[in-house]
Amino acid sequence: MEEFKILAINPGSTSTKIAVYKNNKSVFLKNIKHTSDELKGFSNIADQFEFRKEIILKELKEADIKIEKISAVVGRGGLVKPIESGVYEVNDQMKHDIKNSTMGEHASNLGAFIADDIAKSIPNARAFIADPVVVDELEEVARISGHPLFKRVSIFHALNQKAIARTYAKTLDIKYEELNLIVVHLGGGISVGTHKMGRVIDVNNALDGEGPFSPERSGTLPAGQLAKLCFSGEYTYEQVKLMIKGQGGLVAHAGTNDAYEIEMKAKAGDPKAKLIQDAMSYNIAKSIGASSTVLKGKVDAIILTGGIAHNPDLVDYIKEMVGFIAPVIVYPGEDEMQALAMNGLMVLRGEVQARIYS
Repeated sequence: MEEFKILAINPGSTSTKIAVYKNNKSVFLKNIKHTSDELKGFSNIADQFEFRKEIILKELKEADIKIEKISAVVGRGGLVKPIESGVYEVNDQMKHDIKNSTMGEHASNLGAFIADDIAKSIPNARAFIADPVVVDELEEVARISGHPLFKRVSIFHALNQKAIARTYAKTLDIKYEELNLIVVHLGGGISVGTHKMGRVIDVNNALDGEGPFSPERSGTLPAGQLAKLCFSGEYTYEQVKLMIKGQGGLVAHAGTNDAYEIEMKAKAGDPKAKLIQDAMSYNIAKSIGASSTVLKGKVDAIILTGGIAHNPDLVDYIKEMVGFIAPVIVYPGEDEMQALAMNGLMVLRGEVQARIYS
């Protein structure tokens, strides 16, 4: 079998993760931390491009990784316009949309630019992004809210959800596109995706305003109370935004975004910690139940993934509530670097075609 080397790049707000794979085997992994002092000189994220690229090249050189042997560079997909799931070759239109912040500014936007620049320095190498958070495969009926001024938007953990769904399908020796699944990513944000034959036809906006509350996000809130608070004069728009995303969920209830800390307090008998953890589990299970109706009850499996899926009490609570719907399968943690690399490998092997962003 032909050997391919793939470089995966995942820029975050305060770090840049890089990994090198030989086919499906990891040979190098590094999480490069960026201090506030290092980043404070940049007026926006786009200005960090050269800084981050040079650090990546330096780390690869120090690890004796010969970049001229790399066949593909796969960057974390940023806030491009809504697109269908898949692997996209980086092109000028994609870079234009990201540069002009079509959907917003985020560190992951750098993924495409860095991947493209490094790939262009290597003969015959290709640059891709894969399954960005704006993957949109919603059915039209799922977009409609209760008022035409408000539309439901698909923003979720597409990369991890799709990768885990494919991993599960392989264990059955069945194609992902032949299964109906409910995939739940349990992290700083929580997304519950309804996967129908390879397409996520319904999912909560896990970034800012729907679904279960999470360590940092408030999820769905009582609309009347929210409207009253917004016009109370006691809070600014920025403060309300933080209540919804960043300082909601566990942060608001318990003063921490560390789900493990809440887990340990609940185990130690702290009644408030247990109640809040149970409430989060309860809301997750309710969302799973709602997703099962989208599939008309024809659910092959419910998959729990992400860091919080390591919590056995939370997992057991959810299983007790939704186990009657379908088998509950648990893949604790996440591996975005492997997911990026495997998406690139599928293209190089001809298992999937790279999509064209337009």
